[in-house]
Amino acid sequence: MSVDASAEAFHREAADLWNTLSGAEFIQAMIDKRMPEFSDISDYIGQAVSSAAAGRIEIAWSPEDKLCNPGGTVHGGYIAMILDNAVCLAASSTCDRFMPMLTLNLNVDYLRGVRSGETYTVTGTCLHPGGTRMVSNALITDAGGRPMAQASASVIPNKAFAR
Repeated sequence: MSVDASAEAFHREAADLWNTLSGAEFIQAMIDKRMPEFSDISDYIGQAVSSAAAGRIEIAWSPEDKLCNPGGTVHGGYIAMILDNAVCLAASSTCDRFMPMLTLNLNVDYLRGVRSGETYTVTGTCLHPGGTRMVSNALITDAGGRPMAQASASVIPNKAFAR
């Protein structure tokens, strides 16, 4: 099979998964590399989604030096970004079909300095999988289980992706 035919088959399979899998199943397909990456953002920020179930996702996060502020800790904007990814994926995991989310609000509490070169666990939990507005929480913990930052958010399904 040629490279073009192989890529075409891969994208055809991805479209089939998009139209048939639940939100949690679709996220698991992304973890299993059965889906193409939507963007380079995961690589850039050091994010790897490691598990997905309806209403709960887990991300392994290994921020690099490029994400640090002049003080040597990871910039708060990148911490907010990873928390936002977790709350949105947690909400998406509850849908009958995967639907990207739009964040209405994100409230972040920074508890400890996040350092580059370490791996953190980011857990997202959907508290209210509503039909229009959903509420999720996310927590970043270090290898010892200490909380580093947390967020709560309201999100809505991005209707541009409705099928």
